[in-house]
Amino acid sequence: MQSSTIAFSPSLSLSTHPRKLPVRGFNPLSVSTTGRQCLTNGAALFASTTRKLSPISCSLNQSGWISGPTPGSPEPKSDGVIVVQATAESAGAAETPKSKSFQDTLVLGTLFGLWYLFNIYFNIYNKQVLKAFHYPMTVTLVQFAVGTVLVTLMWTLNLYKRPKISGSQLLAILPLAFVHTLGNLFTNMSLGKVAVSFTHTIKAMEPFFSVVLSSMFLGEYPTLWVVSSLLPIVGGVGLASMTEASFNWAGFWSAMASNLTNQSRNVLSKKFMVKKEDSLDNITLFSIITIMSFFLMAPTAIFMEGIKFTPSQLQAAGVNVNQLYTRSFIAALCFHAYQQVSYMILQRVSPVTHSVGNCVKRVVVIVTSVLFFRSPVSPINSLGTGIALAGVFLYSRVKSIKPKPKTA
Repeated sequence: MQSSTIAFSPSLSLSTHPRKLPVRGFNPLSVSTTGRQCLTNGAALFASTTRKLSPISCSLNQSGWISGPTPGSPEPKSDGVIVVQATAESAGAAETPKSKSFQDTLVLGTLFGLWYLFNIYFNIYNKQVLKAFHYPMTVTLVQFAVGTVLVTLMWTLNLYKRPKISGSQLLAILPLAFVHTLGNLFTNMSLGKVAVSFTHTIKAMEPFFSVVLSSMFLGEYPTLWVVSSLLPIVGGVGLASMTEASFNWAGFWSAMASNLTNQSRNVLSKKFMVKKEDSLDNITLFSIITIMSFFLMAPTAIFMEGIKFTPSQLQAAGVNVNQLYTRSFIAALCFHAYQQVSYMILQRVSPVTHSVGNCVKRVVVIVTSVLFFRSPVSPINSLGTGIALAGVFLYSRVKSIKPKPKTA
């Protein structure tokens, strides 16, 4: 669901045991017709070769063991005799880079697949919960609660290193947790009001808010190419909004507020988490923010909506309790899982590649939600959504173009 990432990389290991050269196929002497003639000379040839051949040494490079002349010894003269230099390389070592590259590609492809799959399941189950249970604050609280339990288990079981956080770091992370809480709350409010496809179409405007906020608070002014890529995003969202069957202002402005808060989180992370000694990796930062968001959301949800998730209250409202609990848990599990996987991908690829993948993810979520919920979509609405998503893709590409330095 969340498309932005919080701003908040292989080596060759050498064995200490020497490798044994394969015996099969290794022939140190290649006997030709000339060689057979020379063998008739017997002892004369043996004496000649022992005088001419230099010592052989072995060295280790990345391809394997290489045998060759000892450094500093003169090159042997042939004198009509064929001198053979034997080279034995391990076939397995030569194939190691290729196999490692294939494994890395396989892992990365699996992560992308899980990223998309968790997103699809989250949006579908979350929408079903919000249709039956009209309390977005409580739903958001449950998602942060499940995430907090998962983070605690991850640290307790040493699945991920438990960080050592100072008080100054917590103070710096607090604003990030606050806007992170608001961003997820506003997204759930929008999903409860309008179709999943429309919410994600509006959220395609995140690059627009990113450019505006970065210019205002970080002094990072966009290039002409970046500004040009924003035009189809804004135009496409406007066209889709005009023809959206499920449109209402509450859902529209909630999605817009989600864009604003999520991009504010990115700007704040750049502004406050800049000291190298205070920096945290993305997964650790996200884990800490999840716990802090839970403690921020709990009193707010209870105060604003009360305790509405007890079995008796749900039964009184005519809600299938077991079904609601199961779908809420799956949605919360997928919510935390897809964001964790997103940061794992970000550690393996460039931000531009991650942005392109995020754009494709949004397309996948929109298409699957339309098919699953049978949402009515007009041709103009589809056109507007397509234009907006094409603008997002264009933005992710031109964002990597650096302006040429000015020459004096």
